[in-house]
Amino acid sequence: MNKPQTALQPDVLAATHEVSNQTPPLQDYNVFQGDTALVEAVRREGGEWGLDALRADGARTGSEEVIAWGYRANAYKPELHAFDRQGHRIDQVLYHEDYHRLMAHSLRAGIHSAPWADPRPGAHVVRSALQYMHYQMDAGHHCPVTMTFACVPAIRTTPSVAEHWLPGILNADYDPRDIPHTGKRALTIGMGMTEKQGGSDVRANTTRAWPVGGDTGAGAGYELVGHKWFTSAPMCDGFLMLAQSEGGLSCFLVPRWRPDGTRNALQVQRLKNKAGNVSNASSEIELRGAFGWMLGEEGRGVPTIIEMVAMTRYDCMVGSTASMRQATAQAIHHCAHRTAFGKRLIDQPAMANVLADLQLEVEGALALTMRMGRALDHQDEEREKLLLRLGLPTGKYWVCKRNPNHAYEAMECIGGNGVMDDFIMARLYRDAPINAIWEGSGNVQALDLLRAMVKSPDAVAVWMDELEQARGAHTVLDTAVDRLKSELADRDAMDYRARALTERMSLCMQAALLVRAGNHNVADAFIASRLDPRGEHNYGCLPRGIDVAGIIDRGNPLTD
Repeated sequence: MNKPQTALQPDVLAATHEVSNQTPPLQDYNVFQGDTALVEAVRREGGEWGLDALRADGARTGSEEVIAWGYRANAYKPELHAFDRQGHRIDQVLYHEDYHRLMAHSLRAGIHSAPWADPRPGAHVVRSALQYMHYQMDAGHHCPVTMTFACVPAIRTTPSVAEHWLPGILNADYDPRDIPHTGKRALTIGMGMTEKQGGSDVRANTTRAWPVGGDTGAGAGYELVGHKWFTSAPMCDGFLMLAQSEGGLSCFLVPRWRPDGTRNALQVQRLKNKAGNVSNASSEIELRGAFGWMLGEEGRGVPTIIEMVAMTRYDCMVGSTASMRQATAQAIHHCAHRTAFGKRLIDQPAMANVLADLQLEVEGALALTMRMGRALDHQDEEREKLLLRLGLPTGKYWVCKRNPNHAYEAMECIGGNGVMDDFIMARLYRDAPINAIWEGSGNVQALDLLRAMVKSPDAVAVWMDELEQARGAHTVLDTAVDRLKSELADRDAMDYRARALTERMSLCMQAALLVRAGNHNVADAFIASRLDPRGEHNYGCLPRGIDVAGIIDRGNPLTD
């Protein structure tokens, strides 16, 4: 006789859904204090006076609330509303409210203005540290933050424009209202350079500008007709643009609203459907007689805007370094909590090798980036100015190119969860290639470096002198520097070798700076894995004899 089956109780069924061995989210941590390399770099490069403010900002930026803003700002894409319901042209882009919260968080921290408003020594270093932390929560909103920061030197070339615009640009506040700039307390600036036919070759731009006469309070006006293939952050209050005037390619500040209070003829055709950088709107626009003011001298648009480009390229370095830092922090945090085959992942030698290698990439990138931040703080010194002239294209090329593969390796450390949009790694991976492409792609940077070496031969001597300050600390580094010196002396086929030279210059500088920073474990591991001819190229191939646990501990975001 069959026995009657006993019904399973609900609590027994529910037990099969018990959650175990899942990593808790990385949140409510201090993004500054938990980053040993960052704290050391700020002190080393002249920003020690900002440590207390950075700690306070780090606690806020790493909070569950701010982290959630980044998730939601990317989950809900910006939407274009070209017309209102009556058919009037309005060209408005609507963002999720958390995008605006991120903007307010960054602008009120002064990331867009602090070194201009208070240019004390170390201001660029402290500002870079702030951006480095905020960028880890969301990359997209830093596009308008960076452009607002970078526009200041160009706008200062024309005092009549600067008088009306700089007070709002330098104000550490955020005002997202779509109204004329004269009625706003705080302003943001975008940029529209790229056209369909030219890309990085802005001298091929076809947009035209004609003087319209009259004094608008900020000087004589122009009207621009043409198109821009890539204009980021189209809800900014004004845009720096290049257009062909009678005297040649010139630079203009084009406001969203005309001086008479009517909408300017900046018509957004569509928003770009991007793989990454989703929270930030990027657009194609038509200029149909758009009003603008000329900045700088007529026909010298590129020299007028070149310092802005330099600043945006520097911020690409900061952003890519920040992205690698967040990826490494996530990987280390996950592996410190996840168990497999009887022990924590972080304690397994193969994984420890990978994690330490990921942290070494951050260490090198941060050392180079923050050293360039110090150079920005001392551009009145010829040596620092020359160092910066080579350091920006070198660092922008190398640091930004390292980001995508670094993101992938960190994603692999996390496993299946890493590719899910519920977790931040998928976003970091999609965002990773963008800084290498925007503001001048790899070949543009490498060729710009060669031009700088030709136009400023003393800059090469300054670069080599910076490397020589680490002479004698490591034979592999000494050999690499000697090899670089020979390669730079060989003038044959330099355009063909441009990328190789840029890579070698960057690696030698990163290694030298790490040596001088004083942590021998980090410096020796970096040199052995990046400069030794026996070094491998995939992450996780560090040679034996390295204190990987010590390197990982420097990257653990929960280690004070």
